[in-house]
Amino acid sequence: MRKKILSISIIASSLLFGTFHIYSQETGETPQKYNLPYKNTYVKEALVTENEYRIAKPEEIAPKSFEEAKNILPNPLWTGHEKELEMYWKAWQIAISNIRQPQKGSGFVSSYLDTAYNGNIFMWDSSFMMMFARYGYRFFPFQHTLDNFYAKQHPDGFICREIKADGADCFERYDPVSTGPNLLPWSEILYYKQYGDNERLNKIFPALCAYYKWLKLNRTWPNGTYWSSGWGTGMDNMPRVQPQYSMIYSHGHMVWLDACLQQILMANILLEIGFYLERWQEIEEFEDEIKVLTKYVHDNLWDEKTGYLYDQYADGSLNTTKGIGAFWALHTDVLDKTQLDRMVTELGNTKTFNRPHRVPSLSADNPKYNPKGRYWQGGVWPGTNYMVITGLDKKGYTGQAKEIAKNHYNNVFEAYKNTGTFWEYYAPEAAEPGFMARKDFVGWTGLPPIAIFIEYILGIRSDYANRSLIWDITQTEAHGIERYPFGPDGLVTLKVNKRNSQEDIPSVTIETNVPFELTLYWGKDKSKKVSIKEGKQTL
Repeated sequence: MRKKILSISIIASSLLFGTFHIYSQETGETPQKYNLPYKNTYVKEALVTENEYRIAKPEEIAPKSFEEAKNILPNPLWTGHEKELEMYWKAWQIAISNIRQPQKGSGFVSSYLDTAYNGNIFMWDSSFMMMFARYGYRFFPFQHTLDNFYAKQHPDGFICREIKADGADCFERYDPVSTGPNLLPWSEILYYKQYGDNERLNKIFPALCAYYKWLKLNRTWPNGTYWSSGWGTGMDNMPRVQPQYSMIYSHGHMVWLDACLQQILMANILLEIGFYLERWQEIEEFEDEIKVLTKYVHDNLWDEKTGYLYDQYADGSLNTTKGIGAFWALHTDVLDKTQLDRMVTELGNTKTFNRPHRVPSLSADNPKYNPKGRYWQGGVWPGTNYMVITGLDKKGYTGQAKEIAKNHYNNVFEAYKNTGTFWEYYAPEAAEPGFMARKDFVGWTGLPPIAIFIEYILGIRSDYANRSLIWDITQTEAHGIERYPFGPDGLVTLKVNKRNSQEDIPSVTIETNVPFELTLYWGKDKSKKVSIKEGKQTL
């Protein structure tokens, strides 16, 4: 009788903790290492019951060879720049070699792109990784990497930020370092705007909303602002908390600026997804949170004297650390135009962020700044750089966005020429790897040679949701791209002939199997809008 009760108890525990989808009565497999030796304290979130990934069967997809990939992936063209094209393909080659299959009994539901760090998957890294990997979806469903986080969601909505390959969470959910940053909705909306995958939006919406609500319930102070930790923000050793606290493990009784800004951005994205799905009414309280957080950041975290945003200590004073996390403000409306102009000016300040390799994670005038990077004490990180570049572009600082993108790309390129590979992060004072940076890191360092290359060097950016494509032509050599993915079935080829100067009107050839609205930019503020039809046409 005692054995029977114990058996029932184990099965009930498995159901409760979300592991029932990997337990088999037929094979006698035991639940994976998801349950921790604690009593059940879950307050269940209804949206989690809609999360299909928690009960999905594992899907293993073996990737084709790299040689086959070269005939499927987008094919960039750039006359006279063979080494840059080699770097593009090298990044894909390393990424493909990092594809992993879910371990039996792990609870993972999909093959995935490994973080290239320690064998575990990381929410922070994976979210950024999908921002370049989305271009390769016709070759391999890289976006399904994120499905493994959704599959491991707890009954109350929590998702651990780092999960072992065997499926075990690395942290207890109430640990200050257990989760974050919440970038999953941003990564998903970028994928959606590339392919228009409504089916995926329907599946991920409940999981994303449940996780957002968990953060709101468990990571806020009484005034509604958010807290985190060094590991929780992904910026491990940035000097932010007061000296008596651990910069890595403690929340420091502090209002964490980046966590607040990220939640504003993610709430806006979830409302946008809700609009596409006609479910925004279910989360309309997110609109109230956006207003509350926006007002608080604007009124309390802005320092008029220095023209910058900072974290806030428990006594109401602001810290003095100028970190790259403040530039999440570019993806929100927390600052007015005058304030934002002042903060963007810092990106051009040679005493703070305008170093030989832009943008250092910590301002160069900080005592902790290290010319070799030393991780988040000055290191240049592809993920946060992508955040800054796209944020500048989003807010109309297009010139600055392209300038920083070109600088970052060129430094990564120089390091590639010297070392033959990619690095976890880079030094701010020279075109070289950061201190103790891991090599062959693709990983999020696929962003510069793939995403930044396509979007800001070749200048091609699109939004399938609005059936629009932008081509900002800044190069004078003949260049373009073949097999550019646009929507579920769209393949677009864009080519421009050589020009004598940037002011020359570009001669462009477009070949596509789907129609879209094209906006061409060239020279100094010159542009042209054209309705592109199926087939081939020259402009």
